[in-house]
Amino acid sequence: MDYLYDGTFEGLLTCIYYHYKKEKATGIFEVKSYQQSLINDFERIETDANKAKIVSNAIVNKISREAYVHIYYCYLSSNEQKEIIILDFLIFAFKYGNNTMNFYSHEKVLPINEISLKVSREVHKFLGILRFSDIEGILYAKFSPDHDILVLLIEHFADRYKYEKFMIHDQRRNKAIIYDNDLWQMIDVDVINELEYSQNEKLIQDLWKQYFTNMAIKERKNTNLQFQFVPARYRKNMTEFH
Repeated sequence: MDYLYDGTFEGLLTCIYYHYKKEKATGIFEVKSYQQSLINDFERIETDANKAKIVSNAIVNKISREAYVHIYYCYLSSNEQKEIIILDFLIFAFKYGNNTMNFYSHEKVLPINEISLKVSREVHKFLGILRFSDIEGILYAKFSPDHDILVLLIEHFADRYKYEKFMIHDQRRNKAIIYDNDLWQMIDVDVINELEYSQNEKLIQDLWKQYFTNMAIKERKNTNLQFQFVPARYRKNMTEFH
């Protein structure tokens, strides 16, 4: 049986619940991208917060909190096989319990570790290179990450800009987080019209680009190393590379 879910983490966990309580899953797929199989039947699963909670508690209590974090990070990844990787991992992990993460190189554990690490590295990178601009008193940042990491950034920037209003816009996934007065909200964003920078913002951007240029030492330029730290796909939203 192929289980189809709505793309949410709770929906994925609900499918895991039905795998154990109803019929074993041959696969788990997001409904919007599912291509019907000629071999397997399919069922669309409605997200159930209570069933998802049962599964999340079982992961933490019977395996470990570390495993839960790896699963969540894998879910946020852009890996096209992430659902089946998570399912295979859990089938293995519920058998070996809190010893699971010691099997680092096992074929059921290694993929989820590697994917989680890629997501974690991208989060760490954007904590350093995300650029905010002043748009009529609101700090605005846009980026196009490889993975769906928006929710993993908010705690850091909410603490850093505690008394500011800001928006972080994931252009690849057409969504954003808005923060104001210790509260944040995830919203869908189809189109953001041309934004008007404040005069101070324009001056700051010009000064920053000039500083970036003046600090460079031509004789020590290492293009390959620069691209390792800041890949080309990230640069379009960074002031100093405009």
